[in-house]
Amino acid sequence: MNRRLIDTSQLPDDLRSMTPTELRQVADELRDELINTVSQSGGHFASSLGANELTVALHACFNTPHDRLIWDVGHQAYIHKMLTGRRALMGSIRQKDGISGFLRRDESQFDAFGAGHAGTSISAGVGMKMALKHKDSDQFVVPIIGDGSLTSGMAFEALNHAGALRLDNFVVILNDNEMSISENVGALSWLFSRTLTGETSSKARGAVKKLRNRGYIPELLYKAVDRAEELTQSFFSTPAMLFEAFGFRYIGPVDGHDISALTTALQNAKRQDGPVLVHCYTTKGKGYQPAEADPIKWHGVTPFDPSKAEFRKAKQRTVAAPSYTGVFASALTDIAQEDPSIIAITAAMPGGTGLDKMAAVLPKQVNDVGICEQHAVTYAAGLACEGYKPVVAIYSTFLQRAYDQIVHDVCIQELPVVFAIDRAGVVGNDGETHQGVFDISYLRSIPNMVLMSPKDESELRDMVYSALSYKQPVALRYPRGNGVGVACNSAFSVIEQGKAEIVRTGSDALLIGFGPVVQNALSAAEQLHKQGIECTVVNARFAKPLDTTLLSKLLPEFSIVCTIEDHSIAGGFGSAVSEFVQTAGLSMKAPIKLFGVGDSFVPHGSQAEQQNLHGYDAATIAAFVQSKSFKRSKVA
Repeated sequence: MNRRLIDTSQLPDDLRSMTPTELRQVADELRDELINTVSQSGGHFASSLGANELTVALHACFNTPHDRLIWDVGHQAYIHKMLTGRRALMGSIRQKDGISGFLRRDESQFDAFGAGHAGTSISAGVGMKMALKHKDSDQFVVPIIGDGSLTSGMAFEALNHAGALRLDNFVVILNDNEMSISENVGALSWLFSRTLTGETSSKARGAVKKLRNRGYIPELLYKAVDRAEELTQSFFSTPAMLFEAFGFRYIGPVDGHDISALTTALQNAKRQDGPVLVHCYTTKGKGYQPAEADPIKWHGVTPFDPSKAEFRKAKQRTVAAPSYTGVFASALTDIAQEDPSIIAITAAMPGGTGLDKMAAVLPKQVNDVGICEQHAVTYAAGLACEGYKPVVAIYSTFLQRAYDQIVHDVCIQELPVVFAIDRAGVVGNDGETHQGVFDISYLRSIPNMVLMSPKDESELRDMVYSALSYKQPVALRYPRGNGVGVACNSAFSVIEQGKAEIVRTGSDALLIGFGPVVQNALSAAEQLHKQGIECTVVNARFAKPLDTTLLSKLLPEFSIVCTIEDHSIAGGFGSAVSEFVQTAGLSMKAPIKLFGVGDSFVPHGSQAEQQNLHGYDAATIAAFVQSKSFKRSKVA
């Protein structure tokens, strides 16, 4: 997408002339429409419901897009999209060629910063505000952080920097849906904060500051009065102590569903000197009772019946296959029940990684560290130092955030930490920010690392068991979605490290698959068989170490050799095979064809559409082999 879909800069203007009652009516209409739209299209749901009134108030109080709203993650931003020219496009959200489920600068000028991962908003806002300060601009910069993102260490680094810079016109909104920090401390704190930051108090403070600057009030007295004000506010509000320590003036807590209270708080925030934090309490899923009752279940949804609160049934598969995530969690739970030294770790994704199921059975053996991937990895390293067997279950796209910890804290020390890399490969409708197509390249170059992936769910169970037996760092990658429907053995077997297997034999072409895309190779081989072309298909199992014995035997025998991976071609599994050919000095009949993701980010769409777009689906593989076989037969 090279140009913005939406380029209308005045869309929220009407909101700025409305009364709180009229703004409430707008918010109610948007909530009803959001429920209706997402029930048809699916998408992130509960978080945007919770941020409904807050979003309306922000656009009413700030001159967007001149003032910059920076949304953290993007889960909260569906109402923002609806208010900024994309209301009619919401039915296409997260669909191929539709609008993004997250924030994209190339989609709308109201999307000041692209966001799919947590904890980025305040850092980006500090950078923007400093740039605007150098331009002598009085534009407001407003990061909105919430939905647990404040557990991210990066957010606190940014708060510390912003406070030290004493940035004016910098207002951080903490959308606290009680999935991030403290419980509500009551109305008294907001009452005091509202008084302290109101128009009269702000004018008085400004007048005193002018007198200080002119020398009429001693600096010592001015600081004493200012400090007394901070201490008094801190007495009434525990969260204020934290944010005042970072150099922020604290306003709140505010009822995030009370338009009148929100607009008052935001207008007060605009009057302050230095950085301000407005603390809003919201209810995730607000306005749709099932989502309020179970905000985790309704965080991201497939199409559903809003009147019955029932998800619409997907088309029945021929075989009722379990998800790879579920198979991993089940296998780890089975093994951990016999071994109390196994500790599973998640970074705020117990449901997404399946570890919530393990926690229900073995609560003392599952740790959720919050949105802190760096800490999760080094924490695991510390456990391993004391003889425990940590398993760090993190999505591929989020493990990128802990790269130095993998190198420095795990691999250099050769500690037996298992990385269970969920959502490896293309992930479908989440789009560019969530595709897990870089982990092979960023992991296989690290010494001491083992990198493996199963062809199906049964092999995944054995790989979980095997990884825990290898006594060194292991990365086990598996995709989003369901397995292929094979039966899973209840007993476990250890897979010999670096050992591949031949799963189909033929003399015309060699197809080497890594991970579940071995199924693509098998499907392509079956299509080619009907054309009289016979393929050998290899399940590599390991990208590091490679099965060099098998490769040395097979590679020189074939004039058509293909590698298939659900990953970027650059630095991926195929690259590893090509590097081996060079270093081993193998004599090849023809160059290796590498199938995988090309040198571009993967847009949102279904996983099948994404594999087809980058040409490593079964049909494309078969067409390539057929074309090469046809040319070879003509030469013969």
